[in-house]
Amino acid sequence: MHKVSENPLKNRASSDRLLIVVTALFVTLYLVSNIMAVKVIGFLNMFFFDAGTITFPFAYMLGDVLTEVWGYKTARRVIWITFFCNLLLVLCTQIGVWLPSPNYLDETALAYNAVFNYVPRIVIASLVGFLLGELCNAWLMERIKKLTRGRRLWVRTIGSSVVAYLFDTLPFVLIAFAGVVAPVDLLKMILLQYCMKLGIEVLFGTPMAYAVIIWLKKQIFFKNGCNG
Repeated sequence: MHKVSENPLKNRASSDRLLIVVTALFVTLYLVSNIMAVKVIGFLNMFFFDAGTITFPFAYMLGDVLTEVWGYKTARRVIWITFFCNLLLVLCTQIGVWLPSPNYLDETALAYNAVFNYVPRIVIASLVGFLLGELCNAWLMERIKKLTRGRRLWVRTIGSSVVAYLFDTLPFVLIAFAGVVAPVDLLKMILLQYCMKLGIEVLFGTPMAYAVIIWLKKQIFFKNGCNG
């Protein structure tokens, strides 16, 4: 009995397929978060945050996965792909706003226009925060990994997010909601969104990142190894 060496071509094909899946999920979560961000949620007229805050940390989690499994250069390429997908979202939804609709669908058209006339501002805010936050997050993940010699994944997933969420949340809230909500509520949104994103990252994102990274590495590096 001996262990058969892995086929590098099969490993490459497996890695590429999984990278496509993770990239698709990453892009989708950002597009979904941008659309959800139109809805502002308020509790007791004291705490305000946009609905995209709920899904956003999971996109960050996938950013951690991309950097950890495929490296900073690949993560950076995916970040730029997502950037252009967001621009395409704005363009296509805005064309939908401009196109005429029949009179009997006025109510539907008004609802569509109410959402997607607002989305461009949300997406611009998201793109600025996205590029600053995600590029910072991926770079810090790589740096912390080198400093810790690849150990303590939780240190780099949470440590990078502590800084990156600042670069994301501040420009996003200010660009998206300045002049729309009261200044005091703006400050509350910044603090609450930052704390919520970081809380979701710690409680859900990091455990999920551990599970996904372990599974992906097993699929890529160990699946093609077998005993014979």
